Amino acid sequence: MDLSIPNRAQMYIAGVIACGVAALVFAFLGWRSEDPLKFICYIGIAVAASTMKVRLPGMESTLSVHFLFVLLGIMELSLAETLIIGAAGILTQCLWKTKQKPAPVQIIFNISSNCIAIFCTYFAYRWSSLLLQHSLPLELFVVGLIYFAMNTILVAVVIALCARLSLRQIWSETYFWSLPFYLVGAAFVGLVHFSMRFIGWESALLVMPVMFWIYRSYQLYLGRLEDEKRRVEIEEQQVQAEKRHVEEVCALHLRTIEGLALAIDAKDHTTHSHLNRVRTYAVEIARHMGLNETELDALRAAALLHDIGKLAVPDHIINKPGRLTPEEFEKMKIHPVVGAEILEKVAFPYPVAPIVRAHHERWNGEGYPDGLRGEEIPIGARILAAVDCLDALASDRQYRRALPLAEAMQQIKQEAGRADAYQTPSNFNR
Repeated sequence: MDLSIPNRAQMYIAGVIACGVAALVFAFLGWRSEDPLKFICYIGIAVAASTMKVRLPGMESTLSVHFLFVLLGIMELSLAETLIIGAAGILTQCLWKTKQKPAPVQIIFNISSNCIAIFCTYFAYRWSSLLLQHSLPLELFVVGLIYFAMNTILVAVVIALCARLSLRQIWSETYFWSLPFYLVGAAFVGLVHFSMRFIGWESALLVMPVMFWIYRSYQLYLGRLEDEKRRVEIEEQQVQAEKRHVEEVCALHLRTIEGLALAIDAKDHTTHSHLNRVRTYAVEIARHMGLNETELDALRAAALLHDIGKLAVPDHIINKPGRLTPEEFEKMKIHPVVGAEILEKVAFPYPVAPIVRAHHERWNGEGYPDGLRGEEIPIGARILAAVDCLDALASDRQYRRALPLAEAMQQIKQEAGRADAYQTPSNFNR
């Protein structure tokens, strides 16, 4: 036995083989064959049926339709004859047109597990005939169900032990879907069994077209499963590719933002670190207010870039140590519009330009450039305006000294419902 197989799996395999051998010995001690020609015919058809096999989803194992003649043998033949039919079918299934020949222990295990399934089903059929008072439909249901359960669970257990996976997962995902085919096969075998009373055992040849129909049904069903699996894999690859593209675009936008922020800092020497502080405060306030991730990303970028329009304002106005004249202030007022136009060209995946354009609007409608009022102003712009004002009040500027933080906060509260005091023309804030 392969030493790479876990110990528990080795013990299980040895136990199954021992039980399979015991079933064979028990059956052959009482060997009998009432119709050798019928027995030989059944073996030939079962072997032919074993070549009609399909690969189970996600597994290297296969399933064939020779089980129809196994079920027919359980109803028509002796236990020993049925075991031979089952063993011949399994052997053919293991060796016929396989990509990789199974190891001898695998072949022996498969034959042994099938012998156990046949043994249990054979006696379950006999006992059910007595308990169910020869009700053929119920007997067929018992035969199909018992053979399906024993034939699949024994194999699923060894796969679960070797792969260290859940038995329930292996059995439900790989084998459970085939239960209807076993039950349909059992029903058809019952019809053949019934017809033999009037036509003879040769009517069993009618099983051949049904075997081919079930085989084709398996193939078509599994083909759809494989197509669906490939479709899901392709969709996952597309999602991953789109995710990588979005990450690359976001990284590009981040580099763009950082470069533009440096340009703003280089233009306005009085606002060093102002942009980073505004970004930090604005994002935390927005997060506390429950804005979503897209709105947070937009506000994060707008906080760094809200003064980019100052690139269009002459340096002597931006860095003037005193108050601006009305004419100078009118030139300063173009920077939200210019900034928004610049940022629209960047094509951010979130609305940055509207926040930048509106960050000097006032709640009472007296702001610029569009005279928006109240909730017409984007929520990001409202947050940015309040934070920008607070940091401006609490920082040294060339035209005034910084206010204590408590006093700056008090002024912000007083301007609630109107706008911050340093957006009025009389102060000519820049």
